[in-house]
Amino acid sequence: MPIYTKTGDKGQTSLFDKTRVSKAHVRVQTYGTIDELNSMIGAAAAELRSRKPAEGEARQGRQELGMRNELEQIQHDLLDIGSSLANPAALPIHRLEKRVQAFEVLIDELTAQMPTLTNFILPGGGRAGSLLHVARTIARRAERKIVRLTEKEEIDQNIVIYVNRLSDLFFTMARFVNHTEKQKETTWRKR
Repeated sequence: MPIYTKTGDKGQTSLFDKTRVSKAHVRVQTYGTIDELNSMIGAAAAELRSRKPAEGEARQGRQELGMRNELEQIQHDLLDIGSSLANPAALPIHRLEKRVQAFEVLIDELTAQMPTLTNFILPGGGRAGSLLHVARTIARRAERKIVRLTEKEEIDQNIVIYVNRLSDLFFTMARFVNHTEKQKETTWRKR
Protein backbone atom coordinates (compact mmCIF):
# COMPACT_ATOMS: atom_id res chain seq x y z
CA MET A 1 0.00 0.00 0.00
CA PRO A 2 1.64 3.28 -1.05
CA ILE A 3 1.95 6.14 1.42
CA TYR A 4 1.02 8.74 -1.17
CA THR A 5 -2.24 8.59 -3.12
CA LYS A 6 -2.15 12.00 -4.86
CA THR A 7 -5.90 12.33 -4.19
CA GLY A 8 -5.27 15.28 -1.88
CA ASP A 9 -3.01 17.23 -4.21
CA LYS A 10 -5.73 19.81 -4.90
CA GLY A 11 -6.53 20.52 -1.25
CA GLN A 12 -9.35 18.00 -0.86
CA THR A 13 -9.60 14.90 1.29
CA SER A 14 -12.17 12.17 1.94
CA LEU A 15 -14.03 11.67 5.17
CA PHE A 16 -14.78 8.15 6.37
CA ASP A 17 -18.07 8.12 4.43
CA LYS A 18 -16.18 9.02 1.20
CA THR A 19 -17.48 12.62 1.18
CA ARG A 20 -14.85 14.91 -0.37
CA VAL A 21 -14.19 18.08 1.62
CA SER A 22 -11.58 20.81 1.78
CA LYS A 23 -8.56 20.08 3.94
CA ALA A 24 -9.50 23.35 5.68
CA HIS A 25 -12.95 21.96 6.66
CA VAL A 26 -13.62 22.29 10.39
CA ARG A 27 -13.98 18.50 10.75
CA VAL A 28 -10.59 17.88 9.09
CA GLN A 29 -8.94 20.59 11.20
CA THR A 30 -10.43 19.00 14.31
CA TYR A 31 -9.21 15.46 13.75
CA GLY A 32 -5.92 16.87 12.46
CA THR A 33 -5.41 18.61 15.80
CA ILE A 34 -6.18 15.34 17.59
CA ASP A 35 -3.45 13.74 15.46
CA GLU A 36 -1.03 16.55 16.36
CA LEU A 37 -1.83 16.01 20.05
CA ASN A 38 -1.18 12.29 19.66
CA SER A 39 2.26 13.02 18.23
CA MET A 40 3.11 15.38 21.10
CA ILE A 41 2.09 12.69 23.59
CA GLY A 42 4.50 10.34 21.81
CA ALA A 43 7.29 12.87 22.31
CA ALA A 44 6.46 13.27 26.02
CA ALA A 45 6.29 9.50 26.51
CA ALA A 46 9.65 9.06 24.75
CA GLU A 47 11.19 11.61 27.09
CA LEU A 48 9.78 9.79 30.12
CA ARG A 49 11.12 6.48 28.74
CA SER A 50 14.60 7.94 28.31
CA ARG A 51 14.74 9.10 31.93
CA LYS A 52 16.38 6.67 34.35
CA PRO A 53 15.27 7.12 37.97
CA ALA A 54 18.18 7.69 40.35
CA GLU A 55 18.93 5.31 43.18
CA GLY A 56 16.22 5.46 45.82
CA GLU A 57 13.60 6.62 43.32
CA ALA A 58 11.88 3.24 42.95
CA ARG A 59 8.43 4.68 43.71
CA GLN A 60 8.99 7.51 41.24
CA GLY A 61 10.08 4.99 38.62
CA ARG A 62 6.87 2.99 39.13
CA GLN A 63 4.79 6.15 38.88
CA GLU A 64 6.53 7.22 35.68
CA LEU A 65 6.01 3.72 34.24
CA GLY A 66 2.32 4.05 35.09
CA MET A 67 2.30 7.49 33.49
CA ARG A 68 3.92 6.15 30.30
CA ASN A 69 1.34 3.34 30.18
CA GLU A 70 -1.44 5.89 30.64
CA LEU A 71 -0.02 8.07 27.85
CA GLU A 72 0.00 5.07 25.52
CA GLN A 73 -3.63 4.30 26.39
CA ILE A 74 -4.50 7.94 25.70
CA GLN A 75 -2.85 7.61 22.28
CA HIS A 76 -5.13 4.66 21.52
CA ASP A 77 -8.13 6.68 22.73
CA LEU A 78 -7.15 9.57 20.49
CA LEU A 79 -6.96 7.34 17.42
CA ASP A 80 -10.51 6.19 18.21
CA ILE A 81 -11.58 9.82 18.68
CA GLY A 82 -9.89 10.90 15.44
CA SER A 83 -11.64 8.08 13.58
CA SER A 84 -14.96 9.12 15.09
CA LEU A 85 -14.40 12.73 14.08
CA ALA A 86 -13.55 11.65 10.52
CA ASN A 87 -16.87 9.80 10.30
CA PRO A 88 -19.96 12.03 10.22
CA ALA A 89 -22.11 8.97 11.10
CA ALA A 90 -19.90 7.67 13.93
CA LEU A 91 -21.48 6.00 16.93
CA PRO A 92 -20.69 7.28 20.44
CA ILE A 93 -17.57 5.93 22.14
CA HIS A 94 -19.20 4.98 25.44
CA ARG A 95 -16.00 3.88 27.18
CA LEU A 96 -14.80 7.49 27.17
CA GLU A 97 -17.02 8.10 30.21
CA LYS A 98 -15.00 5.54 32.21
CA ARG A 99 -11.75 6.99 30.92
CA VAL A 100 -12.77 10.46 32.18
CA GLN A 101 -13.46 8.95 35.61
CA ALA A 102 -10.04 7.27 35.55
CA PHE A 103 -8.43 10.62 34.65
CA GLU A 104 -10.10 12.23 37.66
CA VAL A 105 -8.80 9.50 39.98
CA LEU A 106 -5.27 9.86 38.59
CA ILE A 107 -5.40 13.66 38.84
CA ASP A 108 -6.40 13.37 42.50
CA GLU A 109 -3.69 10.77 43.24
CA LEU A 110 -0.92 12.83 41.66
CA THR A 111 -2.15 16.10 43.18
CA ALA A 112 -2.07 14.57 46.67
CA GLN A 113 1.69 13.97 46.25
CA MET A 114 2.56 17.58 45.35
CA PRO A 115 2.52 20.93 47.10
CA THR A 116 -0.82 22.72 46.89
CA LEU A 117 -1.05 25.04 43.92
CA THR A 118 -1.84 28.56 45.17
CA ASN A 119 -0.79 30.67 42.17
CA PHE A 120 -0.74 30.49 38.42
CA ILE A 121 2.49 28.95 37.17
CA LEU A 122 4.42 29.39 33.96
CA PRO A 123 4.69 26.32 31.72
CA GLY A 124 8.16 24.85 31.81
CA GLY A 125 10.37 22.83 34.12
CA GLY A 126 12.30 19.86 32.81
CA ARG A 127 12.00 18.49 29.30
CA ALA A 128 9.29 15.90 30.07
CA GLY A 129 7.25 18.39 32.09
CA SER A 130 7.55 21.00 29.36
CA LEU A 131 6.40 18.53 26.70
CA LEU A 132 3.38 17.65 28.83
CA HIS A 133 2.57 21.36 29.13
CA VAL A 134 2.69 21.60 25.32
CA ALA A 135 0.39 18.56 25.11
CA ARG A 136 -1.99 20.39 27.47
CA THR A 137 -2.15 23.43 25.18
CA ILE A 138 -2.70 21.28 22.09
CA ALA A 139 -5.49 19.48 23.94
CA ARG A 140 -7.08 22.88 24.70
CA ARG A 141 -6.83 23.84 21.01
CA ALA A 142 -8.37 20.50 20.04
CA GLU A 143 -11.16 21.14 22.51
CA ARG A 144 -11.88 24.55 20.94
CA LYS A 145 -12.01 22.98 17.48
CA ILE A 146 -14.28 20.19 18.75
CA VAL A 147 -16.65 22.76 20.24
CA ARG A 148 -16.66 24.69 16.95
CA LEU A 149 -17.51 21.45 15.13
CA THR A 150 -20.38 20.76 17.55
CA GLU A 151 -21.82 24.17 16.60
CA LYS A 152 -22.09 22.99 12.97
CA GLU A 153 -22.53 19.23 13.18
CA GLU A 154 -23.51 16.58 15.69
CA ILE A 155 -20.67 14.61 17.30
CA ASP A 156 -20.27 12.40 20.34
CA GLN A 157 -20.46 14.69 23.39
CA ASN A 158 -18.22 12.27 25.31
CA ILE A 159 -15.37 13.51 23.12
CA VAL A 160 -15.76 17.08 24.38
CA ILE A 161 -15.72 15.95 28.01
CA TYR A 162 -12.79 13.58 27.44
CA VAL A 163 -10.56 16.21 25.82
CA ASN A 164 -11.46 18.80 28.47
CA ARG A 165 -10.43 16.46 31.28
CA LEU A 166 -7.40 15.31 29.30
CA SER A 167 -5.93 18.81 29.36
CA ASP A 168 -6.40 18.86 33.16
CA LEU A 169 -4.56 15.55 33.35
CA PHE A 170 -1.65 16.85 31.28
CA PHE A 171 -1.36 19.90 33.52
CA THR A 172 -1.22 17.64 36.58
CA MET A 173 1.23 15.22 34.93
CA ALA A 174 3.51 18.12 33.96
CA ARG A 175 3.50 19.41 37.53
CA PHE A 176 4.08 15.91 38.91
CA VAL A 177 7.01 15.15 36.63
CA ASN A 178 8.57 18.51 37.43
CA HIS A 179 7.99 17.90 41.15
CA THR A 180 9.64 14.46 41.07
CA GLU A 181 12.56 15.87 39.06
CA LYS A 182 12.86 18.69 41.62
CA GLN A 183 12.21 21.29 38.92
CA LYS A 184 11.01 24.48 40.59
CA GLU A 185 7.69 25.87 39.38
CA THR A 186 7.88 29.49 38.32
CA THR A 187 5.01 31.51 39.76
CA TRP A 188 3.40 34.00 37.42
CA ARG A 189 3.90 37.58 38.55
CA LYS A 190 1.48 40.18 37.25
CA ARG A 191 3.39 43.09 35.75
